[in-house]
Amino acid sequence: MIDLYTAATPNGKKISIMLEETRLQYKVHRLKLSAKEQKSKWFLQINPNGRIPAIIDNDNDLTIFESGAILIYLAEKTGKLLPSDIKGRNEVIQWLMFQIAGIGPMQGQANVFYRYAPEKIDYAIRRYQNETKRLYEVLDGQLSGNSYIAGDYSIADIATFPWVNAYEWAGIETDDLTNLRNWLERVGKREAVRKGMNIPPPSKRTEEERIKDVTGILS
Repeated sequence: MIDLYTAATPNGKKISIMLEETRLQYKVHRLKLSAKEQKSKWFLQINPNGRIPAIIDNDNDLTIFESGAILIYLAEKTGKLLPSDIKGRNEVIQWLMFQIAGIGPMQGQANVFYRYAPEKIDYAIRRYQNETKRLYEVLDGQLSGNSYIAGDYSIADIATFPWVNAYEWAGIETDDLTNLRNWLERVGKREAVRKGMNIPPPSKRTEEERIKDVTGILS
C-alpha cells in the first residue's frame, strides 16, 4: 500500500495519474495548502522541503518526495511506462526533465503573475507566458509524427499533461499548436488520466482561497 500526500495541483496530479495507470493500491492524504499543512512538523519528516507530492511505499518502507523522482520510482517498481533499454529510457527521462526544469517552473510563474500577483507587472506576465509558449512549441515539434512525447506513452506524458492541460489558466494560447492539442485530447481520453486528474477531487473554492493555496505552494 502506498500513502500519497498530495493536493489538487499539477504536480500532485502527476502521481495520482501514475498510480491509476499502474493500478497500485494507494491511500490519499490531502494537504490543505492554504493552511500550510505542508509546513507542519509531521509532514517535514516526510518531505523536508515542505512540498507536495510525496509518497510512502509501505511495502518497501521507503519515503520519496519530488514528483519526478516518484514517477521514476513507481515506473521501476512496476516495470511500466519507462523503457528498460538505455536509448528509450534516456529519451523518456530527458523529456521528463524538460517538464520539471522548464514547463513547470515557467508556467507556474506565468500562473502567479497572470492570476494572483497583487500588482500586475506586464513585463513579468509577458516574460513567463512567452517562455511557456516557447516550450509548448518545442513540444509541438516533438509531437509532429509522434503520438506521445517520447514515442510510446510514458512518464514523460504523465508529468507534462497536468501542466499543459491548464494552459488557459496561465493565459496561454494553443490554437496554433495542432500537434500539442491533439496530444492533449489523446492523453486526456485515457481512463487512468481522467481518474487521476480528479484525485483529490476538486473543491469549490473562493478566489481568496485559491490565492492562499498558491501562496502556500510558493512559500
